[in-house]
Amino acid sequence: MGWPDVDGDTALTIKVPEADPLVRTGAPAHVTVLYPFLRASRIDGPVHRELLELFRSHAPFELSFAGFGRYPGVLFLDPRPHDPVRALTKELTGRWPEAVPYRGLFGEGLDPHLTLANHEGPKTYERAYDLLEAECAPALPLTVRVGAVHLIVRDGDRWRDRTAYPLGWS
Repeated sequence: MGWPDVDGDTALTIKVPEADPLVRTGAPAHVTVLYPFLRASRIDGPVHRELLELFRSHAPFELSFAGFGRYPGVLFLDPRPHDPVRALTKELTGRWPEAVPYRGLFGEGLDPHLTLANHEGPKTYERAYDLLEAECAPALPLTVRVGAVHLIVRDGDRWRDRTAYPLGWS
């Protein structure tokens, strides 16, 4: 299934560069906080200030990646605990209810996850992902400190960084 991304889409993500060597999607390693967010044209000064305030009200936290999970056709790392990411998503969707996680394709959304691979078909993904899990397992566990949430924007056929919003008051 392809995502219906269009120019001007935005997302709020947590970058996890420590996991970049494990990812086979062609995108940097990340945990999605909210996709899609608002259209890029709607993110003006007042929205930017609201995002700064919202993220500053949440303390930095750690995520640990020790186990794998799967959705059909997708292999991911399961970040623990889920609660800090869920709290961010809940607050964002409470403030901007039009920002429906994953455009409603998965009901209320998906659990926090870091996608490692999503390119295998239904007949090949189990065996391929068993092999990829075995390849990646020696790199685990990974523990990362999350100090910011990044706003990314779809521009042409790529996602580009726009802004990093720090967590907590420094």
